[in-house]
Amino acid sequence: MLPNFELCCSEFEKYGLELTQEKYEKFDKYAEFLVEYNKNVNLTAITDSEEILIKHFIDSTLILKYIDIPENSSIIDVGTGAGFPSVPLKIMRPDIKLTLLDSLAKRITFLQKLCEIIEIDAECIHGRAEDIAKMPEYREKFYFACARAVANLSVLSEYCMPFVQVGGTFISMKGPNENPNESINAITLLGGEINKIHSYSLESDSRNIIKIRKISQTPTRYPRNSSQIKKKSL
Repeated sequence: MLPNFELCCSEFEKYGLELTQEKYEKFDKYAEFLVEYNKNVNLTAITDSEEILIKHFIDSTLILKYIDIPENSSIIDVGTGAGFPSVPLKIMRPDIKLTLLDSLAKRITFLQKLCEIIEIDAECIHGRAEDIAKMPEYREKFYFACARAVANLSVLSEYCMPFVQVGGTFISMKGPNENPNESINAITLLGGEINKIHSYSLESDSRNIIKIRKISQTPTRYPRNSSQIKKKSL
């Protein structure tokens, strides 16, 4: 499904990343299963093999270039969809303790099957972030939360920050058209601060990885329910 191993290695190296044969085989199975499953369940608009390689796999794993993720760190991927960015991170870093959260049962079924096929361990949770984040077993229990979603940063922060323990980090992957400073008030209310913004180019596209540190506990009233969040962001 993916281009051959040598070409994929070359693409990873272009971005300062290293790909082994074993990891390549997992990515190849991932891409093949994604495209096949996508025929029946809408998971991605990207189905070309080279685009999957760059826009899904390399883009996701670039987090490792910009964020220091200690060994055995716990990560929750909120609204993970087809597993981006965290499943590629897990392929590159098998030590990561991964939790995948999505509100659509069909996506969770896909992810459970995917984890079996590519032989990785992950907890797959079907539910809404605003509900799961209020459960004691998940609230402020993760060293990292990550999201690669289209919602604005203040909305994403309200969904994700309650999962992050004090001292941990929320990693938000965003395009170039959003000003993170507009979300500072929301991030502060939720117990965070913007630590660093890493800007990079993926081929001709501009991208940002926004690193938000959790410096104090998130007030228990957050996250609000989805209708409140949609009606008025923080």
